[in-house]
Amino acid sequence: MPYDEGLAERLRDLVPDAVEKRMFGGLAFLVNGHMAVCASGRGGLMVRVDPKEAPALLERPNASRMVMGGREMDGWLRVVGSPEADEVPDLAFWVDEGVAYVHTLPPK
Repeated sequence: MPYDEGLAERLRDLVPDAVEKRMFGGLAFLVNGHMAVCASGRGGLMVRVDPKEAPALLERPNASRMVMGGREMDGWLRVVGSPEADEVPDLAFWVDEGVAYVHTLPPK
């Protein structure tokens, strides 16, 4: 399944200085060389977060741990819309989380 072009466009508006790169079947938005968020090819959003903050963030609706190759990824969450509405809820919040976290990492 291709990534959601509408979501990618909203991400462009929220992270205008990001570098876009096709990755993992989706469209990733990199800040300082690190992926902050990605319009996932499986639908919804992949977001990079501080692993220490992940348990609290998982309490938010529609958030789950990211699984790739059958393995849960530390510091990565998947956020999807409800079955009735394909929109990612609180998109700006999630983008802010991803961008803020990658700003704590050394540039690549």
